Amino acid sequence: MPLFEFECKSCARVIEALVRSHDDTMTCEFCGAEEMRKLISVPSTPSVKSESLPVAARGESCGAPRCCGGGCDV
Repeated sequence: MPLFEFECKSCARVIEALVRSHDDTMTCEFCGAEEMRKLISVPSTPSVKSESLPVAARGESCGAPRCCGGGCDV
């Protein structure tokens, strides 16, 4: 069962959810809204080295949306 990221259209918070079927209804765990947008996520693969992906040193921001502050360095 795949794990997806969803953004709430009401409060703009991002949640991760395990999706069992296409009929599953997502609800924001913060505000209770049911209008969620599925986000396209980059899979976490530490062995992948690519010049097209943003890379930051530990503790620095790479400038990508939702940058986690340097966790993407390889």
